[in-house]
Amino acid sequence: MALRRPGYGVITVTGTNGKGSTVGMLDAILRAAGYRVGCYTSPHLIRYNERIRIAGREISDVDLCAAFERIEAARGEVPLTYFEFGTVAAFEYFAKVGIEVAVLEVGMGGRLDAVNAVDADCAVVTAIDVDHTAWLGNTREAIGLEKAGIFRSGRPAVCGDPEPPRAITETAARLGAQFLQINRDFTIEKIAGGWNWRGPQSVRTGLPTPAMRGDYQLFNAAAALMALDSLRDRFPVSQSNVRDGLLNAVVPGRFQVLPGQPLRVLDVAHNPQAARALAATLRQQTVPGKSIAVFGVLKDKDIDGVVRALADGFDRWYVGTLAAPRGASAEELVALLREAGVTAPVLSFSDPVTAYDAACRDATDVDRIVVFGSFYTVGDILARVG
Repeated sequence: MALRRPGYGVITVTGTNGKGSTVGMLDAILRAAGYRVGCYTSPHLIRYNERIRIAGREISDVDLCAAFERIEAARGEVPLTYFEFGTVAAFEYFAKVGIEVAVLEVGMGGRLDAVNAVDADCAVVTAIDVDHTAWLGNTREAIGLEKAGIFRSGRPAVCGDPEPPRAITETAARLGAQFLQINRDFTIEKIAGGWNWRGPQSVRTGLPTPAMRGDYQLFNAAAALMALDSLRDRFPVSQSNVRDGLLNAVVPGRFQVLPGQPLRVLDVAHNPQAARALAATLRQQTVPGKSIAVFGVLKDKDIDGVVRALADGFDRWYVGTLAAPRGASAEELVALLREAGVTAPVLSFSDPVTAYDAACRDATDVDRIVVFGSFYTVGDILARVG
């Protein structure tokens, strides 16, 4: 087995928040245009197979195991990490089944991430916040430098963060990338019932609001459209394709509303920036009853920053011990909530699923339950609700 520069197009997406949504929109628009798209994302919520998709469908167990077996037979004495193994499997499977364009989500950082082994035809950076500090640094500048490592000389580098770290722009200039910055090279204009997008060489008007909720999704959508516009000679998409893609792009765990009553919202927000975005979207969604939080988080996250962003938004908190590595215990969360100034009742449980079940029993039909704090938390509850 030999992995060489693929013949298909490659769009690589990094960022602290919004990269999964941006990948989802790119995938949906390109598929609406009739292209055979391969997506590689992480982390998964329930099944590892979620990470590798062709034409919107997850890789099968048989194909995934076969890819792993081929890699194991070919790697010899070359060591591979968990993420590297999965990334090579995605590339190998894309080559085997044949695709026209791959949309790759960086797992963490960018410069040293496994997906960066392939030169992107277009690189996208979404919103930057302080997260994964043990690996990426504890400032936006340090993290921005790592994210900008996916840029390539002479190729489009799209930035959807309206206030990017200087390291992003400086790295783009140093590498000679074609840097495209939101609010400078492309813009968003809200209008009644939708929005307009304007880029350096084209305009798209009367676009529908993305199916994924939250004002911040417009920044992700705008970055996705800029990436596609930069590749329009190779992968043209029509206005109809864009409309269909925006309306059909749904990524689980991004302000996901479950059917039925009470109103139940699942969101993977796990850092202060994402928590502020979640809080803003919740304020736009009024409910007649109480708002109830179901919260589980990793202990190495900025828990204080996440809680303070949402402290005033809930009438009750149901916290659960996260069984994942580095998971915070319910007892730790109770103490941290109090330290952050939460005065609402806080109930502790052995795990987030038990906390969720209790919240559902206690809630009335006019209440709202919001599950957040970690991919693990949302994934466990998604598996619970089927």
